[in-house]
Amino acid sequence: MFPTTLLTTLLLALSVAANPVLVDRSPVTLPISRRLNLTSVHNLVRHDQTRAKTLKLRGSARSGLDDRAVINEAVDNQAVTYVASVGVGSPATTYSLLIDTGSSNTWVGAGKAYVKTSTSVQTSNRVAVTYGSGSFSGTEFTDTVNLASGLTLTKQSIGVASRSTGFDGVDGILGIGPVALTEDTLSPATSSLIPTVTDNAFSQGIITSNLIGISFEPTTTEEIVNGELTWGGTDSSKFTGSISFISKTTTSPASEFWGINQSIRYGASNTILATTAGIVDTGTTLVLIATNAFTKYRTATGGVLDNNTGLLRLTSTQFSNLQSLFFIAGGATFELTANAQLFPRSLNTDIGGTAGSIYLIVNDLGSNSGEGLDFINGYTFLERFYSVFDTANKRVGFATTPFTTATTN
Repeated sequence: MFPTTLLTTLLLALSVAANPVLVDRSPVTLPISRRLNLTSVHNLVRHDQTRAKTLKLRGSARSGLDDRAVINEAVDNQAVTYVASVGVGSPATTYSLLIDTGSSNTWVGAGKAYVKTSTSVQTSNRVAVTYGSGSFSGTEFTDTVNLASGLTLTKQSIGVASRSTGFDGVDGILGIGPVALTEDTLSPATSSLIPTVTDNAFSQGIITSNLIGISFEPTTTEEIVNGELTWGGTDSSKFTGSISFISKTTTSPASEFWGINQSIRYGASNTILATTAGIVDTGTTLVLIATNAFTKYRTATGGVLDNNTGLLRLTSTQFSNLQSLFFIAGGATFELTANAQLFPRSLNTDIGGTAGSIYLIVNDLGSNSGEGLDFINGYTFLERFYSVFDTANKRVGFATTPFTTATTN
C-alpha cells in the first residue's frame, strides 16, 4: 500500500522562497503513530522492493525517460505503517491515514466510508493512483480538512475511494510529496495538478513557510504514538544541533520525489555506494541501496540472507564487529550506528523472524546503481534523524536527535 516520501508548487505560483521558521512548540503539529500490521508479516522486503520499482517507473514516466505502465505487483499489506488521525468534513469524521512523502494525493474511503457534510463538494473528476503494492480509484471532492489544532484547510481536494486494494487497517493516504506527483491522477482533467495539503496550508496563510518537519523515534512495541509532523516550521525540541540542508537532486527519476544526491560509506574507508541520486521516503520501511552496493555491504558485515524475513542475519560475534554506516550528502555526514542498522529484536516474530536473532534493516533495492534512483532512505533511517521537507527552497534537511545513537534495537 502506499507504494516512498517527498515539492514544487508551480500551480500555485509560490515563488516566494519563504525560509524555515524555527518554533519551540509549534501549535501546528500532528502526532504520528507506528503500527505493525500483523496480517502480513512475511513480506517486508518484497513490499519495499515493489514500491521502489513503482516509484522508479513512475518517476521515469513523468520525466519522459520511460513510458511503461507502472508496476502493480500483488503484495500483501506492509508490515509497518505510520499513520495519523485526520478530520474531513464539518462536523469532521476522523480517518486514519498513512503518512507518505512518496506520493501527493490525499484520499479516504479504504476502510471507513467517506461521510458527506455541508462542506463536501463533488467535482466532475475521477481520481486514481497506483502505489505498487496497492491502488485506489474513485471520485474527487473538495472538503474541509483538519490536520491538527490550528490547521484547518478549506476546499482541499481529496479522493473518495470507490475501489481500493492493499490498505487493510487504514482509511487512505495523506500525501505530502511534491505536488507534481499528482499530475495525471485526475480524469478528464489529466493535465491538472492537485495542490497538496501543505500547499494549501501555505496558500491559505495558515503556515508561514511551505515546509514540513518530521520527527520519529525508535520503538520496540507493536503500536505507539512515536512521531510528530509539523507544518510551516520545525520543532527544535525534537532535534539536536543544527539542520543540514541538501538541495533536491536534478537527476531523474529521483528528482520527481524528495530526491537528493548521497554517498554511503561502511566504517572508516569502505565506500559501498559512490555519490548518486536517490530519495527520502516515509512510505518505505527499510534502507534500500543499489544491488552492487548491497553486495559490498553484505560482504563487509558477513550477513547471510534469512529465508523467512528476506533480511540479512548476523551472528552475535558479527554484530559486535558491525561498523557504522555513514551517509554523506550536502557536505554533511550522518552516522547510522550499528544498533540503528538492526531491526528491533523484540519485534522479530512480528515479521516472521526468530526471537533473539539479529536482522539488518539495510537491503537490496533490486537494481544496480546508475539508474537515477539508487537508494531509498526509509523510515528506519528517519527514526534516527529529524527530517525537513522544504518545498519553497527545494531541499531536504536532516538533524541529529536524542535517538540518533540510541541502543533501542
